[in-house]
Amino acid sequence: MKRRLSMLASSFVAAAMVLTACATGASTTTESGTGGSTTSNETGETIKVGILHSLSGTMAISEVSVHDSELLAIKEINEKGGVLGKQIEPVIEDGASDWPTFAEKARKLISSDGVATVFGGWTSASRKAMLPVFEELNGLLWYPVQYEGLEQSPNIMYTGATTNQQIVPSVTWLLENRGKSFFLLGSDYVFPRTANKIIKAQLEAEGGTLVGEEYTPLGHTDYSTVISKIQAAKPDIVYNTLNGDSNVAFFKQLKDAGIGADDITTLSVSVAEEEVRGIGPDVLEGHLTAWNYYQTTETEENKAFVEAYKAAYGEDRVTSDPAEAGYIAVYLWAAAVEKAGSTDVDKVKEAAAGLTFDAPEGLVTIDGETQHIYKPVRIGEVQTDGMIKEIYSTPEPVKPDPYLKGYEWAASLSEGE
Repeated sequence: MKRRLSMLASSFVAAAMVLTACATGASTTTESGTGGSTTSNETGETIKVGILHSLSGTMAISEVSVHDSELLAIKEINEKGGVLGKQIEPVIEDGASDWPTFAEKARKLISSDGVATVFGGWTSASRKAMLPVFEELNGLLWYPVQYEGLEQSPNIMYTGATTNQQIVPSVTWLLENRGKSFFLLGSDYVFPRTANKIIKAQLEAEGGTLVGEEYTPLGHTDYSTVISKIQAAKPDIVYNTLNGDSNVAFFKQLKDAGIGADDITTLSVSVAEEEVRGIGPDVLEGHLTAWNYYQTTETEENKAFVEAYKAAYGEDRVTSDPAEAGYIAVYLWAAAVEKAGSTDVDKVKEAAAGLTFDAPEGLVTIDGETQHIYKPVRIGEVQTDGMIKEIYSTPEPVKPDPYLKGYEWAASLSEGE
């Protein structure tokens, strides 16, 4: 199976040559609201899959690129003959940065459109809104974004990082390299609050101190008061779990206040190349991020992925960690379907366990026990050209540990609200 996946990866560039900047409007795409084809997902000439991201609202700055990368993977696979001899037909819906809408659209995709699987979500609020729908209807969601852990659903495949593959190692690195005092800043919903609960337990165990903690609503744009509190607290590190376009406002106002990367280290876990492009490299230069993949990651598979993405959507477009995780999710699903010989959810999950893939980020493996994937950990620094330079990485992919069972200090943690 690894050999087959590698063969798929090796033809990225060839497939990209037939793509255009209008790839999102391919004739196989069923647009939101049309109701889709009446064909079931295993009959006729196509297999339908759902693509469910925020194409509008505060999260669109981040999610559009994931939507695009998933369509790129579908296009490439279709150019090579599809899955089980059938073309993949994407049914696109807009979650509109609204968590009830994600649940509503997920139910539509499974019940009305009859999709074989769904690729979608970004925020943990959107995932948690969809989770009971997928469990009730026995659907399968491929979730492509890092999150706060403390979750393991039989109906979700997690291709983004869990806590021990991003947050925990980045806190340890910061304590060893940048200082001991932390100011925690996040958007006011489940991911930042749970992540910061974990960070506070880790700081206590590893000798760090907490000097401030603030939350703002998604879409918040006035950070003058928060920045004043940061200035008063004088932290070594601002650990940033803001999401969406709030990051634009925060970092621009931080710079306007005369605070740069040389004054206070900030590390963000939801600012990737796409957000750097939206905020401005001049604003973010020198600030840090923690992810598992960057556009600058040095693998042959990534070189091909970046070339294909730009060929499809324009030379000015950039890849990102969530975009890459969405991209590989489609390939992993396709490989599991081929191995199972069916799109049946239970058969696909069984076939997925242990699958490996030479992904742009490096070798990934689906952990059958948790339905997360082994991933390398990378810390990067934003450069003047908008790219993120890797300054630290783990020597091997890290086994997922969503409940942090390998950390004594995490024994008392429970899932946050």
